Amino acid sequence: MITFCIALVLLFGIMLLYFKIANRYHIVDKPNQRSSHTKITIRGGGIIFPLAFIAGIALFEPQNGYLALAVLAISFISFIDDVLTLSNKIRISVHVLAVSLAMYQCFINTPSLQAFIGNSPLIILVGCAVVTYILFIGIINACNFMDGINGISVLYFTVTLGSVWYIQGDKGIFLFTNNVWQILMAALLVFGFFNLRPKAKTFAGDVGSISVALILCFLVLSLMFDNQNFRWILLLAVYGLDTICTIICRLFRNENIFEAHRSHFYQYLANQRKIGHITIALGYAVLQLCINYFLWYETSGLYALLVFLIIAVAYCMVRLRLEGYKALFKKYELPSRSPSPFNSPKG
Repeated sequence: MITFCIALVLLFGIMLLYFKIANRYHIVDKPNQRSSHTKITIRGGGIIFPLAFIAGIALFEPQNGYLALAVLAISFISFIDDVLTLSNKIRISVHVLAVSLAMYQCFINTPSLQAFIGNSPLIILVGCAVVTYILFIGIINACNFMDGINGISVLYFTVTLGSVWYIQGDKGIFLFTNNVWQILMAALLVFGFFNLRPKAKTFAGDVGSISVALILCFLVLSLMFDNQNFRWILLLAVYGLDTICTIICRLFRNENIFEAHRSHFYQYLANQRKIGHITIALGYAVLQLCINYFLWYETSGLYALLVFLIIAVAYCMVRLRLEGYKALFKKYELPSRSPSPFNSPKG
């Protein structure tokens, strides 16, 4: 608890310092047609996640240096992208580098993964590597896309990371020391204080959501190989469900899935249905917690899978009922703005 309390105080001070820097250099998020907020808000408050994690690794687990380097690389490029907006080629290149470092760290830490690589044919290894890269980058982008309303990411990440911490103790699997877990939880609590409110003081930005997503990817992959069970991917089931269903709908509407949008179900609930951000965020977190409970309660993961399938069916039915088939599968058009008197057609 001493580590947690010290981290809490230090990170709170760092956050206040960052607010001054962000205000000075205008690192803010201005509302637009795709936004779910209505006032200018400081962007990039999630910078305390990589700072806290890297500090924890440096102090207590230097053996996980490759993972810390991966988080540093991906958070640095994400923060630059928050401020300047970089090209996709630069971002993806750094993402691939960071994923490679995280995978190498997992290889070093996991004897079962070393044995698998040593005993498998080259074609199998190449196929597994390609699938892992696609999965990691997909999860990273999904967590980034889902970070669109107040509180949703901090609650979801708290539930997921907290569940992994519990699973580590319950299953006897070593992932991080308790000191590192306490620092991560302190970072989530500090960020939540400023974000988990009807009018947020700050947003996580890419630097926050993407850095935590990479850590989650590492943890899920480590659990899979250490426990030799693929059920741990369900730790990200709810975010994955909303992301995949939204991508399918956008493909049917012939939209570019890499462009910014407001087609996620949580965005519909917040923007069209006017449901409070905190209510929606709690709903997503509670659904994931239900799945996580059965992941650690039952060894095979069948109950967790069953709960996920029930949630998935209910999700599809509710979404179809509320949004309607045409709205989901026809091309989405943003509301038109009022014509400017300076650009009005001549007549």
